[in-house]
Order: sequence, then structure tokens, then C-alpha cells
Amino acid sequence: MNVRDALEADADALASIADSPTDVMRNLVHDRTVRVAEDGTHDPNADVSESQYNGSDPEDLLGFISFDAKEDTVHVTQLDGTADACKRLLAEPVRFAERESMNVEMLVSPETTGIEDAAEELGFERRGQGPRFEGAPTVRFRLEP
Repeated sequence: MNVRDALEADADALASIADSPTDVMRNLVHDRTVRVAEDGTHDPNADVSESQYNGSDPEDLLGFISFDAKEDTVHVTQLDGTADACKRLLAEPVRFAERESMNVEMLVSPETTGIEDAAEELGFERRGQGPRFEGAPTVRFRLEP
């Protein structure tokens, strides 16, 4: 599995994974730090091909994460994909936070056990209920250095 920065050309594939409109995902790539996990058959050291900028296939991406940093906390704003991809991707903001001596916070929908498992494996602790989004509950997770 390779992890790389998301490109605007990934917007269609991200939209498919997140079940969101493509333009929303395109804006996400511009507004946040977004990393994607892709199948390990891709050579991350190969020269960039023109096709990489023409769009990505949803089947090529295993998941994605978006996050941003404010004050002393890195906020994970979206995480989706396979269980293995989520764990690998969640390690990205954790590494950033550790280097910068920051905390990491994320909200998780209770029915996303793969994401909860990944968070707990990386040392996140449950910190109670988070806000409701479109009527659905969330659980707040926090990791402190």
C-alpha cells in the first residue's frame, strides 16, 4: 500500500469512496491536507505520468484522510476506506502531531468499527459523545503526546 498526497484529479475517486459530490471533494483537496492510500502495485518512485493528472479510478484508491491543524490540535476531518487503509492513513496526522507536539482529535460515527479499531490501535482514547451530524451521533477520540 502506498500513501501519497491527494491530487485534484483524485476528486472523482474520493467522491465515490465518501459518497459525496465531486466538487466538494475537489474543494477538500484544496482546503485541507489530504492523503490517499492506493494499491501497492503502483510504484511511488516512478516518473509522474500524464494520466495521473487526468483522474484516478475509485478502484485504485483504498481510502483517504483529510486533516488540518489549529492551535495545538490536529483535527481529522474525514477518514474513509478499508480497515487497513484507515489505520495506515490515520498514522499520517499522528506523525505530524508528534513532530509538532500537538494533540489529535477526530469524530467517529459509531457504526464505523474499522475506524474506531484503527484509532484505538494507534493510542486514541474515547472522550465521550461528539456532536450529531444530520441526526447521527458521533464519538470523540483524542490522542495526546
